[in-house]
Amino acid sequence: MGVARNSIAALMSFALVACGGGGGSAPPTGGGGGTPPATAACSLSARQDFVKAVIDEWYLFPELVAPNVNKASFSNIDDYIDALVAPARAQSRDRFFTFMTSIAEENAFNQSGSSAGFGIRLGYDTANNRVFVIEAFETGPAFPQGFDRGVELLSVGPNASSLQTISSLMASGGPSAVVNALGPSTAGTQRVFRIRDANGVESQVTVTKAEFPLDPLSDRYGARVLDDGGKKVGYINMRTFIGPAEDDLRTAFSQFQQQGVTELIIDFRYNGGGLVRVAELMGDLLAANQVGEIFSRTTLRASKASENEIDRFGTQAQAISATKIAFIGTGSTASASELVANAMIPYLGNNLALVGSNTFGKPVGQFAFDKAECDDRFRVVTFRTENASGQGDYFTGLASVFPNTCRAADDIFTPLGDPREASIAQALAFLRGGAATCNRISATGDSAIASAEQQRGLSGRREALMPRNPTPAQREVPGLF
Repeated sequence: MGVARNSIAALMSFALVACGGGGGSAPPTGGGGGTPPATAACSLSARQDFVKAVIDEWYLFPELVAPNVNKASFSNIDDYIDALVAPARAQSRDRFFTFMTSIAEENAFNQSGSSAGFGIRLGYDTANNRVFVIEAFETGPAFPQGFDRGVELLSVGPNASSLQTISSLMASGGPSAVVNALGPSTAGTQRVFRIRDANGVESQVTVTKAEFPLDPLSDRYGARVLDDGGKKVGYINMRTFIGPAEDDLRTAFSQFQQQGVTELIIDFRYNGGGLVRVAELMGDLLAANQVGEIFSRTTLRASKASENEIDRFGTQAQAISATKIAFIGTGSTASASELVANAMIPYLGNNLALVGSNTFGKPVGQFAFDKAECDDRFRVVTFRTENASGQGDYFTGLASVFPNTCRAADDIFTPLGDPREASIAQALAFLRGGAATCNRISATGDSAIASAEQQRGLSGRREALMPRNPTPAQREVPGLF
């Protein structure tokens, strides 16, 4: 496949807009990479001029840029960007996909998965305002302290004498109050937690945030071959599309190839996106029998038509010819993960299903424009993607375009990769019996409720916990702390 563009900036990637929030708080916006140097080149006015010039030349929806926006009316770069693209956001074409971030922080994450935090992914029950660990990263500092999938956060504070209950934080300030209580995303930040594990056992632990590399495919459950009544089914749980995922994917598909696997479950339930080149590689590995056929089309605004591209499936030594795929998704599934799933529709048709709940809906992508002296990377929506059939308007999520959808719960009390987990069990059922085994995903994206969640009084409606100003890692790994 074609190499991701590098003529615009150091890289091109799909980046997640924050899918969480809720509680009446404003949607997340870009943080601008911290405080730029106090120079004329990095003054607010100069940064605003940089942003406006990029949007005027490159923005995918030029007819949806607000006219006559007075830059002097804004005290920060984020609000100015929001005002310029407000018409596109009003039409759900740019749901905070255009933002300012840090060059250094984004490069560190894309190259190695580096970020500072506890190493957990948090979600909250939107009806009952309870916060749970929905995934734990083995390389983070919280995992050895007993944090894993299904653990509930009961209280948090800087020390044992200042603990605040999650219920009181939610009552006073909603999810943002919990985010604030967790502290800044800086190494050395320490918090004391009262937690309850999936078996109901409570404990008090202290965790200090640290820099850690995020493994895109878990060594515990990132790639497995499941035995479904004697049939071998490949399982991939991909957390994010960063550079280190390339070697992990090749290793996983080599295993599938050696064992004759052609039916797959691809678990993108929390995958917020990442690098296009990694999405292209994944397409190659899925489609040894489609080499030379169209994977995706990239289309820019009319004035930039010379930048349009067609990406075709390429040859990979580890590739298989997938015959059936069940993609697991949720509202946190976005961008590059949606790109891969959409690209397979023309080739697998009814042998393809979306399992779980509806995805976020981001069929557009960004180029990166750097103002290096300020550590500013401006990611602006510049292109839309389509599959070989020309389908690319899934702004309401992939459920609107998938041939089959299968509603299933995200059962956080069962480990990822376990065939008994509700979404994985439904994916296996689809691979075994087709659409007849499925209840369609609703247009509202409501998920099913697992029996374990019903027993614990949960609603089944869960969103990733997200800060107002997410780091590059948090944009693409929703719920990361």
